[in-house]
Amino acid sequence: MKFVIIGRNIEVTPGLKSAVEDKIGKLEKYFTPETEVHVALSVEKNQQKIEVTIPVKGTIIRSEQVSSDMYVSIDLVEEIIERQLKKYRTKLVDKHQSGGLSAALPDEGEEDDEEIKIVRSKKFDIKPMYPEDACVQMELLGHSFFVFMNAETDKVNVVYKRKGNTYGLIEPED
Repeated sequence: MKFVIIGRNIEVTPGLKSAVEDKIGKLEKYFTPETEVHVALSVEKNQQKIEVTIPVKGTIIRSEQVSSDMYVSIDLVEEIIERQLKKYRTKLVDKHQSGGLSAALPDEGEEDDEEIKIVRSKKFDIKPMYPEDACVQMELLGHSFFVFMNAETDKVNVVYKRKGNTYGLIEPED
């Protein structure tokens, strides 16, 4: 695994770098040696925050944790990512195995997660609009995200609410 560690409002000391590489490095059994792990350490007020992003075969494993101690945040983020990876691995095994064979595979004491069930489906017209208008529409509906056709690019986009009353925009790659 290759680590890309950056610091925002914090100096990435050798001790922090070592702690990140040791903790997240425990998960190397899930990845190829060339997998890049992006880690951002930041400090805002008294909050020590770590964000870890790992691109994996068409999906992204991501977690962020905040605590009053950076080393505690590193421990927490490692646990969350390992849980996500086990869930992702189980999903892949279930998809590629047939006849319930995956249930016979031991999985390091992993608890059984419920199967993902889609309980509601919606259809709607996607109208061209600007991202700012989509944010207003999302607020009017009281939703945390909104799918729309971007009037500038003629592509389907998603706006979503972020922490701190900010918004995010998801666009497809060209």
